[in-house]
Amino acid sequence: MYDVIVIGGGHAGNEAAISSAKLNQKTLLVTGNLNMVSFMPCNPSIGGPAKGTLVREIDALGGTMGKIADKTTLQMKMLNKSKGPAVRALRAQSDKLEYPKEMLKQLQATEHLTLKEAYVSALLIEDNRVVGVKLETGETYLSKTVIITTGTFMNAKVMVGDHSRLEGPDNQKASIGLSDYLRSVGHDTFRLKTGTPPRIKRDSIDFSKMELSPGDGFVHRFSFESEHLRVLEKEWPCYLIHTQPKTHEIILSNLNKSAMYGGQVVDGVGPRYCPSIEDKLVRFSDKSRHQLFIEPESQYLDEVYLQGFSTSMPFDVQEEMVHSLPGLEKAEIVKYAYAIEYDAIDARSLWPSLESKKVDGLFFAGQVNGTSGYEEAAAQGLMAGINASLKNKGEPPFILRRDEAYIGVLIDDLVTKGTKEPYRMLTSRAEFRLLLRHDNADLRLTEHGYHIGLISDKRYQRFLKKKDRIAQTINMLKEKYITPSKEVRDFFEKEGLMGIKGKMSLFDLLRRQDVHFSHIETLIGEKLALDDEEKEQVDINSKYEGYIKKAVNEAKKLQREYGIKIPKDIDYQHVHNLALEARDKLEKIRPLTISQASRISGVNPSDIQMLLIHLKKYET
Repeated sequence: MYDVIVIGGGHAGNEAAISSAKLNQKTLLVTGNLNMVSFMPCNPSIGGPAKGTLVREIDALGGTMGKIADKTTLQMKMLNKSKGPAVRALRAQSDKLEYPKEMLKQLQATEHLTLKEAYVSALLIEDNRVVGVKLETGETYLSKTVIITTGTFMNAKVMVGDHSRLEGPDNQKASIGLSDYLRSVGHDTFRLKTGTPPRIKRDSIDFSKMELSPGDGFVHRFSFESEHLRVLEKEWPCYLIHTQPKTHEIILSNLNKSAMYGGQVVDGVGPRYCPSIEDKLVRFSDKSRHQLFIEPESQYLDEVYLQGFSTSMPFDVQEEMVHSLPGLEKAEIVKYAYAIEYDAIDARSLWPSLESKKVDGLFFAGQVNGTSGYEEAAAQGLMAGINASLKNKGEPPFILRRDEAYIGVLIDDLVTKGTKEPYRMLTSRAEFRLLLRHDNADLRLTEHGYHIGLISDKRYQRFLKKKDRIAQTINMLKEKYITPSKEVRDFFEKEGLMGIKGKMSLFDLLRRQDVHFSHIETLIGEKLALDDEEKEQVDINSKYEGYIKKAVNEAKKLQREYGIKIPKDIDYQHVHNLALEARDKLEKIRPLTISQASRISGVNPSDIQMLLIHLKKYET
């Protein structure tokens, strides 16, 4: 008898299994191939806009992805560094062979966690509550809770040209039967599609025809625990190229051979923000070229990833397409591209805890919920693992608000709005992105991680000291003043800084865009005992103080206005004057707060007012 069974060893499943086991839950992870745990069948990278912040949040809560990414990086860079802190994001090129190896080591070293290679064909359900799983072999395992993290494997179909086969990513066996069973217990499923580009033999490429795209030369990390950091003597390079007129001609003349645009029946909807190259040409016909990146896959492989060139064209057409690109005229394709279609569930059938509304004790996380990307999957897996554990302990679920974390935005969007295409986390989806920055993820979430039980006492004490150093430094800068003395005027002139007219605190001085922390240290005549991340916190707090305060006040106002809870058992048929569409949507999604109800498509402000009136009567 287990406390938690996790189905699937992808990025979601591993976070779920490790977190539940660390919370002293006897956990079983069932996956088809242990050598493929957290494998990267698509781009071999972690992070990017908004996604990088998700990884930092996972680590701040006590998750695993950031630590493994730091251990296996080939190149790291901070994106949007010249822009404001709200949109900065870390992205790493990971070693696709080392990443799963390191994750497997972590899984094997985790107490209370058992690993099993197998496929689940059905759930064991009694009185509308999950009690275990049944394997394809007929074996059964009992459990208090089950987490489904099947990724892109449920009824997966790989497509190239007019050929298709039932198969998961990278020639892995598809999961057959489980989605049929989910439909039988009330979960709606729908088809989604994604794909990968061809992999190219490195030695067959002429890199002299490409633009170098290196790392930024700084030592970055996802994890707030630096002992996991791998410092490279030399980062692996990436390269930039663009499609050519000949490329477009080949693709458009063979469009009828593509699985998506040819005769093959494609039911799945592809990702809006990472479309196939043929989809790009059709949807963005006004563009004369599209950028592509040549990215390393592993230090142990003589192959690279052609980012931005996903396709489902036949092999012979792929050859022509690749050879039309600069530097790839004589390229040798090691692995051909393919599209993959799979079953996902309607995430609106889940509570914000990621537990099913249909079956008690059943949780879902990752691409099975309609998301795209490793980072979105891992974030959901962590939350599902935490909430399954809390449920077993009889404790309330852990739910992050939209103003607390991108994880909160991600899950709220899924369970409230649902998705009809692979959902990708974007900075534009967050109303309070200035609060949800890459740099302050630990300050936002480590307290939560500690109280849940995923952050060690040692790490928590280190975190408290960091918070204290930042607060003390800010107070000191607010209390120390400078005047336009000759010494100060000479320093400003030497540094090319605009002068000051009167007495000014060092904190107010640091607000200026032309003033850096090094200037402050020179003025006070000492190096402050802060690391670079702590200095960044002080700098951002000074330069954006007004904007941050405004965002915090807006978030608190919304909490007051929309934080009213809605009982799970409310009968919407008894709420007077609700529009028919609003009644249907509220009945289906069953939001837990007025805030969540207000974000449901088809629920208008007038419906919210009627609901508020009813809740006042409900309380009496």
